[in-house]
Amino acid sequence: MQKTVCELFAGVGGFRLGLQHSSPQWETVWFSQWEPGRKKQWAHDCYVKHWGDIDERTGQDIASVDKTAIPDHTLLVGGFPCQNYSVAASKSSKGIEGEKGALWWSIRDTLIAKRPPFVLLENVDRLLKSPASQRGRDFGVMLTCFAQLGYSVEWRVVNAADYGAAQRRRRIFIFACNNRTRHGAAMGLCTAEDLLLQDGFFAHAFPCTIDGSLRTERIPFHDLSNVDPLTLLTTGDEDGNNDLLDISRQFAFPFENSGFMMNGIIHTCSTVPVHEPPTPLRQIAVQDADQRYYISDESMGKWVYLKGAKRIDRVSKSGHAYVFSEGPIAFPDPLDRPSRTMLTSESSLNRSTHVIADPVTGRLRLLTPVEAERLQGFDDEWTNTGMPEKFRYFCMGNALVVPMIERMGTVLNKIIEAEP
Repeated sequence: MQKTVCELFAGVGGFRLGLQHSSPQWETVWFSQWEPGRKKQWAHDCYVKHWGDIDERTGQDIASVDKTAIPDHTLLVGGFPCQNYSVAASKSSKGIEGEKGALWWSIRDTLIAKRPPFVLLENVDRLLKSPASQRGRDFGVMLTCFAQLGYSVEWRVVNAADYGAAQRRRRIFIFACNNRTRHGAAMGLCTAEDLLLQDGFFAHAFPCTIDGSLRTERIPFHDLSNVDPLTLLTTGDEDGNNDLLDISRQFAFPFENSGFMMNGIIHTCSTVPVHEPPTPLRQIAVQDADQRYYISDESMGKWVYLKGAKRIDRVSKSGHAYVFSEGPIAFPDPLDRPSRTMLTSESSLNRSTHVIADPVTGRLRLLTPVEAERLQGFDDEWTNTGMPEKFRYFCMGNALVVPMIERMGTVLNKIIEAEP
């Protein structure tokens, strides 16, 4: 089995870089990166600057791309947005249609068209509890899609700082394998505890212990793994149609931070990481930050206000009076610990923006673009490809932590090498 990859929602290439760090044998056969509403596609251009383009479709809206034209691949990866995955009956066919614009359906269509042996996805951890009105529904829709197409799924919420990174960044990773693979067959022979603690994909990448009891739930699904892909893409799910509709309308389940699904049976429990020492923020700091990153005396008062505790009387649109309150944020951010989660608004005058005391001068300043890249595990100046500086921060706020992908790539190398 070859180590070929298709990378959707590629950003500036975190998945590709992490996999290549784990083995130079990984070959990306196609990728897609498109930022809606933007005339200039800075992330796509950054990706191309490092690795070159493949064809004219890589910078287009993935929803408009013919999935059957994507090259065959062993591994499908992507960090897709957390959106509304509600499902409705299609008016034009017997099939189903998801919430307009939800990019999960592009992943599902790619699975239908290409049936890759393995899948590795990333999302924000609130996916497990989305939406607030029907906790777990959206993740249940995704698991049902995988089950219908003949995949088993593991998931784990990972805080990168628990495994050596310089940033406290919690994300859910989802690993799916086709049940026809050797790895898929081996999963079916394991007990739930063994999969979570020693034999599963995430047990190898991110060692943990179990905290609490295991919950089990069954989801309804029709096996569509043998249905002709073109039939699924053009006419919908046919007899499996009601599965996703029922999940969307009725399903709710308290997913924990770890678990797996095989043959429509969900097993989930809370796990605790086997901690590795994190990297302190001081270790990624540059020693010669430009003066423009330092906080001016004129803006210091605004920063103090934004970072401080507040209790503000407000009135809602309906006329209801309430008190808005929030606690303080460390100001400056401590250098002897890993950082808080970096957001896309990093570098703006914002409560969530990091402010540090420069290790050399002691003066308060913002993180530099290189420090933002280091927090995510990218090479220095990775995004210095001609894009405006604010987009360098934006791209890093959207990115994933590359060393976490490298860890998972190391496990994937062994899995794929064991396949016939």
